[in-house]
Amino acid sequence: MGLRIFETDPDAAPKPRQRFADDLVGRFRSGYQINGRPASLQKWRVTSGDPEVATAISDLLRGEKPQEWQTQGEDNLEVFTAAEKVKVIIEGPSALRSEMVLWGRAGAIRRCDGVEQTADDAKGRPCECPAGYTDRKEAAKKGTGCQPNVTLFFRLAEDPDMGRFKFTSGSWSLVRDLADVELKLAAIDGPALAWLKLEVVEYDSGGTRRSFTKPVIDVIGPDKSGRYDEPPF
Repeated sequence: MGLRIFETDPDAAPKPRQRFADDLVGRFRSGYQINGRPASLQKWRVTSGDPEVATAISDLLRGEKPQEWQTQGEDNLEVFTAAEKVKVIIEGPSALRSEMVLWGRAGAIRRCDGVEQTADDAKGRPCECPAGYTDRKEAAKKGTGCQPNVTLFFRLAEDPDMGRFKFTSGSWSLVRDLADVELKLAAIDGPALAWLKLEVVEYDSGGTRRSFTKPVIDVIGPDKSGRYDEPPF
């Protein structure tokens, strides 16, 4: 029979470690909301439902103290870090996934790969989005066309035992780089080291200097530690 000492003092009992339902310990985010409006960040923001993970991220990435934020998900703690880039382990080519999605209030209305629809009820049908890249972006902006949905699963190279994290982006600039990233991961065909970065891009628009933050996946090469020889997906 196991120890029952906490039956007499339940408040002192160790709290169960929380995990995401899909075995993730947290998410890296490149933005947040101010008064209900999205705003981009130049340093990574990490959310988790596990207080130990949130504290570890704060220590590792020189972040602020973990704090609660309003969310309907399990990752109710957020950490604003001081890191614009982190070295990660991508456990195989299948850890990077991409699709185009037209979102509605209740979820996805349409999914495609840019040529054909991929949802089960419409699989194989021609994509309804414009063919041109610029026209696609404009349709997505108007809410009539699909927008990118890129997801990366990874571990932190400095502390892989912390668990698996997720980054999701709708960045069109990331889409431009995606083919090269996929080719490099396919060539390695196994665990790979990479930098996950936020880069500030400046440009002129009508005589005004503007900028935006661009997520970047920069593949370094194979992970030779031998710890993750089997892709998890």
